[in-house]
Amino acid sequence: MTPPRRYILLMAFSVFAVAVVAVLLSGPLARAYSYNPGLNTGILLVLLTGIGFIFWQVIALYREIEWIELYKRGNVVTASVQPRLLAPMAAMIGDRQGRLRLNAQGLRSLLDGIQSRLSESHDISRYMIGLLVFLGLLGTFWGLLGTIRAVADAITAISVNPGSDVGVLFNQLKTNLQAPLSGMGTAFSASMFGLAGSLLLGFLELQAGQAQNRFFNELEDWLSGQTRLSTGGPLADGEQPVPAYIQALLEQTAEGLDNFQRLLGQSEEARQQNNSVTKTLADRLALLADQMRTEQQLMIKIAENQSSLAPVLATLSENLKRGSFGIDDQSRTYLRNLDHHMGRLIEEVAKGRTSAVGEIRSEIKLLARTIAALAEQGQ
Repeated sequence: MTPPRRYILLMAFSVFAVAVVAVLLSGPLARAYSYNPGLNTGILLVLLTGIGFIFWQVIALYREIEWIELYKRGNVVTASVQPRLLAPMAAMIGDRQGRLRLNAQGLRSLLDGIQSRLSESHDISRYMIGLLVFLGLLGTFWGLLGTIRAVADAITAISVNPGSDVGVLFNQLKTNLQAPLSGMGTAFSASMFGLAGSLLLGFLELQAGQAQNRFFNELEDWLSGQTRLSTGGPLADGEQPVPAYIQALLEQTAEGLDNFQRLLGQSEEARQQNNSVTKTLADRLALLADQMRTEQQLMIKIAENQSSLAPVLATLSENLKRGSFGIDDQSRTYLRNLDHHMGRLIEEVAKGRTSAVGEIRSEIKLLARTIAALAEQGQ
C-alpha cells in the first residue's frame, strides 16, 4: 500500500500559495472584509473547517494502511490501530491471522461497504463547498437588495426646487449614493470570499478524492488476490444450479487442501532440517571415533613401554633382595636417570589419561545435547 504523501504535499503547497497571495493583497482584502465582517467571518470559518476536514480525510488513510500492512505481515492487530474505513473488513476477519480467503460475493459486499464510507466523507466535503458558494451568493443578493433599497431612497431624497444650487444637489446626491455603494461592496466582497474559498476547497477535495481512489484501487487489487472464485462454468439450458450447501462444502474442501499443502511444505522443510542435523551429528561421531582410536593406540604404546621395563625392574628387585649393593658409579647414574625418566613417564601417562577422559566427557555431553535437540524437533 502506497502512503498518500504526495497528495498531502500538493494540498499543503496549495494552501501555502493561497496564504502568500492573501498576505500580498492584505490591503484590498481588508477593505473588502470590512464591508460585512459578520458574513465574511462566517465564510472564513467554513473555509478553515473544510480545509481541516479534507486534510483529516487524507491523513486518516495512514491508519488504514498501517492496519493492512500489520495484517499482511501476520502481526497481532492491537486496538490502538483499529481502522475506520476498513471497519467491515476488520469485523469480517475478527481475530483470525494468516492468509485471508474470500469468495466473490464476500469481496463485493466488503468493497461496497468501504466505498460507502468513502462516499460519506466526500459528501461532507462537497456540502462544505456548496455551503461556501451559498454564503457567497447570499452576500451577493443581500448586498444587491440593500443597494436597490438605498438607490430608491437616494432618488426619493433628491428634491429639486426652483432656484436651487446645482452644487448642493450634487453634494446631496453623493451623500445619498454612499449607502448603495456600501451594498455593492457587501455583495462583491461576500461573492469573492465565497467563490475563492469554494475554489480552494474544490482543489483540496480533488486531491483527497485521488488519494482515496488510489487507496481503494490498491485495496481492491490486494483483495482480488485473496478471492477464491467458483470453478463451475456457466449453466446450460435445463441444468440446475449447485445447491448452496454443496458449494460451501466444496469451498471448505478446497481450503482444507490448501492448508494440507502448506502443512506438507512445512513438514518437508522440517525434514530437510532434521537431515542436516543428523549429518552434522554423524560427522561429530566419526570425529569422536577417530579421537578414541588415536587415544587407544597411545595407550597401547604406553602399555608396551611398561612391559619392556618390567624385566629391568624385576632384575633390579632381585639384586636388591640378594643384597648386592656393590654397584659402581656408572650403574648408579644409570639407575638415577632411569628413575627420573620413569617418574616423568608416569606423570605424562597420568596427564594423557586425564586429558583423554576430559575430551571424551565433553564429546559425550555434546552428543547428548544434540540428541535432545533432535528429540525436541521431532516432537
